[in-house]
Amino acid sequence: MIEKIKSAFEARFENNPILVKSPGRVNLIGEHTDYNDGFVLPAAVDAAIYFACKSNKTASFRFYSYDLDDFYETPVTNIEKSNKHWANYLLGVIVQFTKAGKKVQGFDCVFGGDIPMGAGMSSSAALETGLAFAINYIESFGFETIDLVKFSQNAEHEYAGVQCGIMDQFAAMHGKSNQVIKLDCRSLDFSYYPLDMSEQMLVLVNTGVKHSLASSEYNKRRQECEAGIALLQKYQPEITSLRDVSLAFIQSHKNEFNALVYKRCTYVIEENLRLENACKALDNGDFVLFGKQMFGSHEGLKNKYEVSCDELDQLVDLAKTINGVLGARMMGGGFGGCTINLVKKETLKIFEETIKANYKTPDGKDPQIIKVSIEEGTHLVSNR
Repeated sequence: MIEKIKSAFEARFENNPILVKSPGRVNLIGEHTDYNDGFVLPAAVDAAIYFACKSNKTASFRFYSYDLDDFYETPVTNIEKSNKHWANYLLGVIVQFTKAGKKVQGFDCVFGGDIPMGAGMSSSAALETGLAFAINYIESFGFETIDLVKFSQNAEHEYAGVQCGIMDQFAAMHGKSNQVIKLDCRSLDFSYYPLDMSEQMLVLVNTGVKHSLASSEYNKRRQECEAGIALLQKYQPEITSLRDVSLAFIQSHKNEFNALVYKRCTYVIEENLRLENACKALDNGDFVLFGKQMFGSHEGLKNKYEVSCDELDQLVDLAKTINGVLGARMMGGGFGGCTINLVKKETLKIFEETIKANYKTPDGKDPQIIKVSIEEGTHLVSNR
């Protein structure tokens, strides 16, 4: 793919661009914990968006989307939202450098990739972090990676209109080969845990169901969590999020809760505990225990947070019947998208056959099955 992007750049512009690879991501456990100041456990994957970029010594930014075969150009002095949706992700990144007091010179950019669309692997974050990395490199601005992560998140907020958390951009930028990232969504402190893929692998299965309810239900869940916090603050005013609440403390006040709010809050607290257990399991190389945390995460998302759907549940239930599947859960906001499965390599063929024999997408097709490996975050590619 990188050769195609490089060739497309040279055909349209000139030779010797810099080449950047910016990955998609998966999240192994820790769902709907980010906006509750909790923990997440993402990793960068091999599917990526590739960039060829070079200063053009003109007063214009020129972008070519290889996948869409679409071109966009704008003067460097007039960066406004475009009616081309894809261009806004890029323009939003440039604006962040301007806000930070830097002048970005005109440049050319060709980009394209192999991140499956609709699989919840955050192609938008890969797009944003990749361009932020490229600009920082071309201009020698010297921004730290965490600055580029925040630029990318703000670009999505302001120009794409999506109020995302920081996990996707953070994972894309900070990924390491065969390691997952334990990210504290409050402090942005992070640490790496080994994910030995010699005997097992991660496999996504796409339900083929669109996330039609995700936005409205996401806002409801936030409000329900905030209602729980407000109740508990009467007893401990220092509580600012569910991150500060122990399971024993909330259980001691169960009778004061609306039943629905109690379910939502206990899910978040329990999910953080599952993530802690999952990290300990990785330290000990215990993939059976790690898989149990994944299954437990799905049960919580299904029964307590209620963001799953029949198709996701069906795929997880199928996975449970297959010897050699260590763990499975829905991944992402919910109401569609993918399951993520931890599968022994010797079981992979049986896993694929069982899924295809027993599950069809809503339009009657075999589900998309995506095998992923854990690789480096956004980085410069050798241009030889």
